[in-house]
Amino acid sequence: IYRETRSKRGVWVIRGLGKYFQQVDKNRNYFLSQAAFKEALKVFHLEIPEGDFESLWLILDDSKSDKVDYGEFTHAMFGEMNEYRKAFVRKAYMKLDFNKTGSVPMVDVRKCYCAK
Repeated sequence: IYRETRSKRGVWVIRGLGKYFQQVDKNRNYFLSQAAFKEALKVFHLEIPEGDFESLWLILDDSKSDKVDYGEFTHAMFGEMNEYRKAFVRKAYMKLDFNKTGSVPMVDVRKCYCAK
C-alpha cells in the first residue's frame, strides 16, 4: 500500500508541475526562468539544496539561455509513451481531425468533447 501511495503521489506531483508550469508561463512560450522553476519546485515541496539546484539547472538549461523548456522537462520526467498510448492518441487525433488538415482548431475539439 505504501508503494502504491508513493507512486500515486509521484504521478500527482508530475501532473501538477505541468499544470503549474502552464499557469506560470503567462506569455505561453513554454519556457521558465530559473526563478520561476525554483518557485515551482518549492510549491510542490521539492526543495533542493542550492548547490544541487545549480547542478540541476546546468543540466536542464543546456542551451545556456537562462530558461528551461518545461515541455522537455516534463517529457524527461514522463518518458516516451508506450505503443498502446501512442495508438490511442493517434486514434483520438484522427477523430478530432475529421477534415484531415493536420491541425485541430478549438472549434473542432468543442464539437467532439464536452468537459462537463
